[in-house]
Amino acid sequence: MDARGLWTPAFIGLGSNLDEPVRQIDAAFAGLASLPNTLLIARSPSYRSKPVGPRDQPDFINAAAALLTELDAPALHAALRALEVALGKRPPPVRFGPRRIDLDLLVYGTSVIDTPQLKVPHPRLHERAFVLYPLFDIAPALWIPGRGRLATLRAAVAGDLPSLL
Repeated sequence: MDARGLWTPAFIGLGSNLDEPVRQIDAAFAGLASLPNTLLIARSPSYRSKPVGPRDQPDFINAAAALLTELDAPALHAALRALEVALGKRPPPVRFGPRRIDLDLLVYGTSVIDTPQLKVPHPRLHERAFVLYPLFDIAPALWIPGRGRLATLRAAVAGDLPSLL
């Protein structure tokens, strides 16, 4: 836990394309709501999107969550990894391959973190419509440190746009 005892806003990207993905996303939201020293304050609608990487896999279901947390960024990241394991995540057989659940720490307050274990904001957040669209639903005025206003980033994405479920 952060020694300051302050609440920090954090935004999480959720994704699944295996084992009933809508159910996996719902289970992940429930898990986020039960993280210690953390409040789930908003959840986006779910979107369907084409996979990044190998195309011979099912479409993904994606969503975003807004948290307020007293955990520092490394502790929150560790809690997300532990939640993924608890939800049955196994490493995909290939990079960007199919997965049961994926929880990414997208933004942590105004922090910019670049360590081998953690990069915040998420390094490809600004390129991915399947992240930007659900994130926009819960935080349209969000400023992404080092990247700019979320609305501007969302307007700039092209390619396979996600569709609401």
